[in-house]
Amino acid sequence: MRYHRFVTLAIALCASRLAAQTTAPTPHHPSLVVLIAIDQMRADYLDRFGAQFTGGLARLKRAGAVYMGGLQDHATTETAPGHATMLSGREPVHTGIVLNDLGVPDPSTSIIGAPRAMGASPARFRGTTLADWLIARDPDTRILSVSRKDRGAILPVGRARGDVYWFVGGKFTTSTYYADTLPSWVRAYDNRPGVAALAGTTWTLLRPASDYTESDSEPWEHDGSDIAFPHRLPSTADSIASRIASYPWMDSLTLDFALEGARQLKLGERAHPDLLVISLSTTDAVGHAYGPDSREIHDQLLRVDHWLGWFFDSLAARVPPDRMVVALTGDHGVTSIPEYTVAVKHNPAGRVSLDDVARRVNDALDARYHVDFGVRVSGGVMLGDVAALRARGVNVDSLSNAIAADMRTRPGIAHVYTPRSLRTATDAAAVRWRRTLPADFPWLVCAAVTPEWIWSNGQSLGADHGQMNPEDLNVPIVFMGPGIVPHRIERPVRTVDIGPTLAAYLGLEPSEPLDGVVLREVVHTAPGGTTIVRAAAPR
Repeated sequence: MRYHRFVTLAIALCASRLAAQTTAPTPHHPSLVVLIAIDQMRADYLDRFGAQFTGGLARLKRAGAVYMGGLQDHATTETAPGHATMLSGREPVHTGIVLNDLGVPDPSTSIIGAPRAMGASPARFRGTTLADWLIARDPDTRILSVSRKDRGAILPVGRARGDVYWFVGGKFTTSTYYADTLPSWVRAYDNRPGVAALAGTTWTLLRPASDYTESDSEPWEHDGSDIAFPHRLPSTADSIASRIASYPWMDSLTLDFALEGARQLKLGERAHPDLLVISLSTTDAVGHAYGPDSREIHDQLLRVDHWLGWFFDSLAARVPPDRMVVALTGDHGVTSIPEYTVAVKHNPAGRVSLDDVARRVNDALDARYHVDFGVRVSGGVMLGDVAALRARGVNVDSLSNAIAADMRTRPGIAHVYTPRSLRTATDAAAVRWRRTLPADFPWLVCAAVTPEWIWSNGQSLGADHGQMNPEDLNVPIVFMGPGIVPHRIERPVRTVDIGPTLAAYLGLEPSEPLDGVVLREVVHTAPGGTTIVRAAAPR
């Protein structure tokens, strides 16, 4: 009898523990979800410049769960694939967004007010995002996504047809994928003199020069011209409209436009949550031109901090902070200008291009078959019309092996993979390439550079990303909102974790398997509990 009671008690205890382990987290009920993506935002910037932050970045560091080990954990650390990971919870192998130039360009659409510009849409994007999961629960969910770049506005919300706007020719607009005409509030905003009023403005330091430890006159910056403060903006309205994207004020315009959109759409004023996505692109422009070690990038981040503080204060006048959850991240980081690395850090670095390899392959194929198979290199992967090659009887495996052998002789190349060799390679670069390339992606060879080297054809002396260098992969991930305990977390997490974490926080069920997981520091469960998100199939 005692034994029977003991077994019964043990079974009851196990059942109780199992129930605790699968207890769903208590969902929070904010009325507004905000994603801030800072293009080319490295995680180390939060510490490097953090002592001088007083605005929005300072607030996120102080009041948020700050993950310093955030990763864009795939091979092509570019804007399009990076933005596609943030709210989808899925890697490029599953979103289908592998490269910038195969991201959102869509000639079947046109840009409203700019018919000569390339159309853009999420036609290549596969699957769903947080926007779709919100709409599935509440069809009246309002979605606003804004960026200077088309891919920065489009890809975080996937194929959802919300209010999605980007900057073309000095005005905010959208494509015919989303609308036939612009709403009156967008037209009214574009008619303001905001951009033209910046003509002739001088970009000076936000703080005293003694607060900046970086050198202000390095010959490799900005292709050797206009390398020192102050920097004068173009002096005419036409020129400033086409070049404002390279100056800090573009971010202030983007935030101001987003704030006006939030007011016009009454975001956050309902019982169920709306979604606001803002991608700030100027850090990318400044980082490319001047590098991550420059005085310019320092001043740019101080300005982002200042403007984000203004934005959060202004938004809080309409949506109380206890009704808002904010996530911040970057779409990728950036590697230092190689010339700086060699001259200042005294470390080996360089630029490597595979364009000539692609040209030789194309010339050889054209000479034999008189067909253009579209062989080219982008982001460390050589693409081509593999189906057409096979149809002509080309042994694609042999072709890939020959190209790979040529690539391996290049200085700065650390790893080279063919479709066959990538299946069994176990190093970290191979794993990231498998997270990047869909099964139907038409590629011949992919590669990884040696640390501190960058993909570059040498036509520009700027800094770049797109590699798997730690500086390209590492981005901040921050959550701030009701119930989120402020603290700093050093362990590695990934941008594909943002979507599932926000879904669990809101009590949403993703509509497909995800690559990301729920971050336990943001979504709390019963004692001893865990949170579970359906995982994507192993790769």
